[in-house]
Amino acid sequence: MTFPTYFEAFDAKQMLADYPVGDAFTARYIGMSRDELFAIQNKQFLKLMQRGWEIPFYHRLWGNQGIEAGDIKGLEDITKLPVYDKSDLMASVNDYPPYGDFDGRGDTPVVFHTTSGTTGRPQPLMFGPKGREITNLLVGRMYRWMGLGRDDVVQSVYGHGMINGGHYIREAVTHFTNALFLSAGTGIETRSINQVNLMADFNVSCMVGFVDYIRKLAEVAAAEDLFDRINLKMIIGHLGTEDRASTEAAWQGAKAFDWYGVGDTGSIAGEGPERDGMYVWEDAQYLELLDVDTGEPVASGETGDMVVTCLFKDDIAPCIRFNTHDITEERTDSNATGMVFKRITGFKGRSDNMVKLRGINIFPHAIGAIIEGRGDLTGEYVCRVTRDDAGRDEMHVTLESKGSSSRAELVDLLRKGIGIEVGVALVDAGGTAKDTQIDTRQKPIRLIDERGL
Repeated sequence: MTFPTYFEAFDAKQMLADYPVGDAFTARYIGMSRDELFAIQNKQFLKLMQRGWEIPFYHRLWGNQGIEAGDIKGLEDITKLPVYDKSDLMASVNDYPPYGDFDGRGDTPVVFHTTSGTTGRPQPLMFGPKGREITNLLVGRMYRWMGLGRDDVVQSVYGHGMINGGHYIREAVTHFTNALFLSAGTGIETRSINQVNLMADFNVSCMVGFVDYIRKLAEVAAAEDLFDRINLKMIIGHLGTEDRASTEAAWQGAKAFDWYGVGDTGSIAGEGPERDGMYVWEDAQYLELLDVDTGEPVASGETGDMVVTCLFKDDIAPCIRFNTHDITEERTDSNATGMVFKRITGFKGRSDNMVKLRGINIFPHAIGAIIEGRGDLTGEYVCRVTRDDAGRDEMHVTLESKGSSSRAELVDLLRKGIGIEVGVALVDAGGTAKDTQIDTRQKPIRLIDERGL
C-alpha cells in the first residue's frame, strides 16, 4: 500500500515561507499595512472555503442555510456563513460516531487527540501534518517573540494523555525554539514536590501552563526552601485579568506573559515583548467578536464572543467560524511594536458560563480580578449558583482567607465590583481545592451551577 508519510504530506519550507518565525516574523509584519494583510488573509480564505465544501459537516451546515459555493466570493462575505460551536460538533459525533463528519482524513497521516470530556463525552480533535505543524509554529513563534531562546530550559505543567495541550506545546518548543523542554505535566503526572526539584536540578528558566497550578508550585518551592536554587525568569500561561501580579509575586519577579487559544484552533493570540495586549495572529487566524445575544459584530472596544476561522487548516479538519464562547474586547490604542496585527485585551470569561442575576450579567472569572492584590486572601475562589423554591437565583462565593479577612468588607467589595450583592463564605487556605479540583484539573472549576437547568 502506498501512502505519504507525515513529512511528505506537506512542504515544510513553504510553511516557513508563509508563516515566518524569529526575526523573519517581525521583519514581515512590523510596518505592513492592513490592506496587505487582508490580501494575504483573503487568498488563504478562498483556499480554505474550497476545502470546506468537501467536508460533510460544512456541506450540511451551509446547505441548511441555503448557501451555495458561489455565494462566498471572498473574506468580506464571511458573515453570510453561520457560526457553529462545540454543541454542533458533538451532535455530529452522536450522529456519525465515533469521530463525527467534520474531518476529511483520506490517506493523510493524522494526529488525534480529544478534549478532556469533563462536561460529557470527549470531542475528537484531528490534525493533518500541515495544520498540526502550523499550530505548533504559532506557539513557538510567539514564545520566541516573548523572549524565549535556545539557551532556555522550559518546564511544562500542561497535561498529557488524550488531551491536546501538553503534546502540542512540547512539539512547539522542540520544533521551533531549540529550547530544552521538560514535560513534567500536571501534579498527577509528576508530584508537585518533584516538579520544583526538577526546576532546581535542571535550571529551569521558563515555566508554561495554567497559572493556577503554577502559583501553587511557588508555595511548594517555598515550603521546600528551593528559591535559592531556582532561577525562573519567564512564565507563559493563560492569565486572567487578576493573575499577572499575583503570579509574578509568587515567583519572586519572574515575568509573566499571557496568551490565548483553544483545542480546536491552537494559539489565536499572545503578548509580544512589550506585554501591551495580546496580538491576534492574523496571518493564520481570522478573529471576529460577535454580540453574545444577537450574533452581530460588536464595535471596537466592546465585548463579544470570539469566533475564529483558522485560515491555515485546509487539510484535514477545517475550522470556519467556530464560536469559542470566550469573551474579550479589541484594544483600540496604538501598540508599541509597530506590528500590523490587531490586539485583544485577553480572556474575560465565557458567555456560556455567564450567570444572570436580577438582570445583571456576571462572569465568575471576574471575581478573581476583584480580589486581586488582597494580602489577606490566597486568590482561590469558587462560585456556587442556586435557585430557591420561588425561582429566585442566588450566587454564593467561597473565598480562601489567610485568617484576617472581614466577611462584611468582602461582601461590600464584591457588590461594588459586580454590581449586585452575593453571598460570601470564608475558608482556610486550600479550602476550595476539593470544589475547584485545582490539583487534578488543568483549568480549575470556578462555577458550580446547582440549579439543575
